[in-house]
Amino acid sequence: MLKTDRFQAIMSLLEVSGTVRVSDIMDKLAVSDMTVRRDLDELEKQGLLERVHGGAKLKDFYRHVELSHTEKQIMLQEEKQRIVEKANELINDGDTLFLGPGTTIELLSKIIRADSLRIVTNCLPVFEELNKHKGNRKIYLLGGELRETTQCFVGEITNKSLNDMNFHKAFFSCNALNEQKIMTSTFEEGQTQQIALNNSVERFLLIDHSKIGKKDFSVYYNLQEVTAVITDEDEQKHYEKIEKEEKYIV
Repeated sequence: MLKTDRFQAIMSLLEVSGTVRVSDIMDKLAVSDMTVRRDLDELEKQGLLERVHGGAKLKDFYRHVELSHTEKQIMLQEEKQRIVEKANELINDGDTLFLGPGTTIELLSKIIRADSLRIVTNCLPVFEELNKHKGNRKIYLLGGELRETTQCFVGEITNKSLNDMNFHKAFFSCNALNEQKIMTSTFEEGQTQQIALNNSVERFLLIDHSKIGKKDFSVYYNLQEVTAVITDEDEQKHYEKIEKEEKYIV
């Protein structure tokens, strides 16, 4: 494995809980103790993490490089599956839905049971999954400028279309939730989701525990305006960091 690939893998492991042990990195990457310690030393010099006894922790919770849609797909799959199963229970026949970008929302699009739906999305992978099981649903993919990293459409064309649409429910995700601030990596992507959320009666934020307490570049929505956060119940109980307990479903 190339050094740059090891660095990315180590940072991905840190994304999950904020800390990682040398032994865990050795097992997952099949590398020596010396290699891991050398990599951690270099990442610490870059300001990306802080060395602690037996491992490392994130220096902060603000990623320097956004993970791609493909990279995010392999992270916390079981937790994401439980989240979308809870979300699916909130979808009823006759609903008009907005599904935002993200791997968790993509998983939701695979398991939606309700049939008589109208679904709008700006995310290409979500649209492709919905189209595999179209049934009696009406499915709309919004055009615009494609963000390669997240495979979603953003920009003026997308936003103009969304401005004229109204939804019963919006299901969306984010890169970070810190106190009341919901964040993503670019202003453009956040602006598009903001319009869809403002035009929806109910708004459901689907995030795994690794997003809670993190930070990202652009704040695009406030937790107070969300109907509920659907998350997983991890051992560290990250969901308890969500201030209003009635806001989360685990």
